[in-house]
Amino acid sequence: MNRPAQILMNEHRVIEQVLDCLEKMAERARGDGALAIEDARAAATFFRTFADACHHGKEEDLLFPLLEQKNGLTPTEGPTAVMRMEHDKGRALVGSMIEATDAYEAAEGAEGGALAAGDFARAADEFIYLLRGHIQKEDTCLFPIAEDLLSAGEFAGLEASFEAFERDGMGAGVHEGMLREADRLARAWGVDAAAAGSGCCGH
Repeated sequence: MNRPAQILMNEHRVIEQVLDCLEKMAERARGDGALAIEDARAAATFFRTFADACHHGKEEDLLFPLLEQKNGLTPTEGPTAVMRMEHDKGRALVGSMIEATDAYEAAEGAEGGALAAGDFARAADEFIYLLRGHIQKEDTCLFPIAEDLLSAGEFAGLEASFEAFERDGMGAGVHEGMLREADRLARAWGVDAAAAGSGCCGH
């Protein structure tokens, strides 16, 4: 596997780790109407910062345009178009989780809190299902397509662009801070941490 694809796959493993934590939060919210507000907000921040701005940002700004220069791939048709659409749907679902968390925090009485917790669980369930399927498509379909279409020189340029994106686009320490938060959530919710890997998210 080429280095840029391996970097993205390593990030997928960390995203899956926090999805496992979110699943447990949703189970508790659905079961007893209680929402762990601090961790729900931390998970939403992780998905907006690490999964979307950083990981999806590298895909949408760097990998996808490079693939879309090739015959048969465009921003509106083919696998990259599907990935972009699913990124957008995921953003909306994270927004719904944040709205439900706000509603839970503002709720007066057990009934209002339980309703908001149920809304959170439903949005989380849909988001978990979406992202797990999305990751599987990229790992088994999109990245092998990239292997076939891109040259060694294009992969080398992509790796350099990934490094610049993290340094200049995300800011110093942001990526590493999100990795630490992913591991804090894993400890709090009894989830196995992602296996150590190579690349920007090896930990």
